[in-house]
Amino acid sequence: MNDDLYATLRRLLAWRLVRFGSVGASGVLVNLAVLYIGREYLFAWVDGPLRLNLALALAILVATLNNFTWNRLWTWHDRRAHIRRGLWVQLGQYFLAGWIGIGIQVALTNLLALWLHYLVANLVAIACAAVVNYLVNDVWTFRRSLDPAGADEGV
Repeated sequence: MNDDLYATLRRLLAWRLVRFGSVGASGVLVNLAVLYIGREYLFAWVDGPLRLNLALALAILVATLNNFTWNRLWTWHDRRAHIRRGLWVQLGQYFLAGWIGIGIQVALTNLLALWLHYLVANLVAIACAAVVNYLVNDVWTFRRSLDPAGADEGV
């Protein structure tokens, strides 16, 4: 592969990964805000642990929709395949990719906690799950178009 092309591809990949991480960070803030509003106000009439669980479910849903929207509009904006595929199909793929990441995080945290402090184990697991989540979304959810006519110039 040409060195210039390789360098360009590396820069684009790094930039996309930074955007993906930024979107993820914004999702954490959205999650926390919706969790607080849900528990303290929206579901204040519910007693017991159900109130927290309802607020948590709403927070996860809103944060995931936030992340999907920003990743679609910003992180992978240069991929035009999403125009030809249905929004709901792509959203379903995004949710499934998220659940794959959650499964990896849970499994790795439990495994690594055998040797590391559980918080350190969880941080390592989060980083690994984020990389897998990025890769799944890059090659599946927001994949390049397979249009041989070159309708999708994105990387």
